Amino acid sequence: MAFDPTATAVVVVDMQNGFCHPDGSLYAEPSEAAVEPVTTLVDRAREAGASVVYTRDVHPPEQFDETHYYDEFDRWGEHVVEGSWDAELVADLDVRDDDHVVEKHTYDAFYRTDLEGYLDAHGIDDLLICGTLANVCVLHTAGSAGLRDYRPVVVEDALGYITEDHRQYAVDHAEWLFGETATRDEVAFAAE
Repeated sequence: MAFDPTATAVVVVDMQNGFCHPDGSLYAEPSEAAVEPVTTLVDRAREAGASVVYTRDVHPPEQFDETHYYDEFDRWGEHVVEGSWDAELVADLDVRDDDHVVEKHTYDAFYRTDLEGYLDAHGIDDLLICGTLANVCVLHTAGSAGLRDYRPVVVEDALGYITEDHRQYAVDHAEWLFGETATRDEVAFAAE
C-alpha cells in the first residue's frame, strides 16, 4: 500500500500518560505496548517527508458539569484532566516542533478542533491512523475522517486497546466501513 508522503499524515491518537503509562488513570498494558510500533511508524513517515499529527484527549475539570447525556467522567471516571500529568503525551514519543498537536475533548479528533483546517492547509488527503484506544478514539476519528473525504487507513499493529476483542472489532469495522486497514509492513512511502 503506497502513500505519497506530501499528501499523507500519520495521526497518532491519544498516546498519553493516562492511557499508556502504568500510573495513568485509564492505563491499559496494550496501549503502553503500542508506543514502540507507533514510534517506528512515525520515524518512517518522517524520513519520507510525511506529516505527523498527535492528538491529546484533554478534559477541563468542569466539561461535563452541565451535560444532559454525554459525560465521559461518569462513564470512565475522571481522566486526562486539563493541565495534569495524565493528559500529557508519553515521554517515549519523539514529538517535534514541526509536528501538529491537536487538543480534543471528545472521542473524535475532528469535532470542534483545528485538525481539518491543518490537513487542508497542508494538502493532506491520506491518514495513517494509529494510537489508542482502537475501538474508541481511533475508530471515531477514522470514521469522521472518512465522512470528510480523507482516506483513513487504520494501522492495525500500532493500536492500543483494553482487550484483543476491542482491537479486532475496530479493525474489522474500519475494514468493512472504510475498506482500508494495513500493518506497518504493508505501508510504503513513495520516497522509500
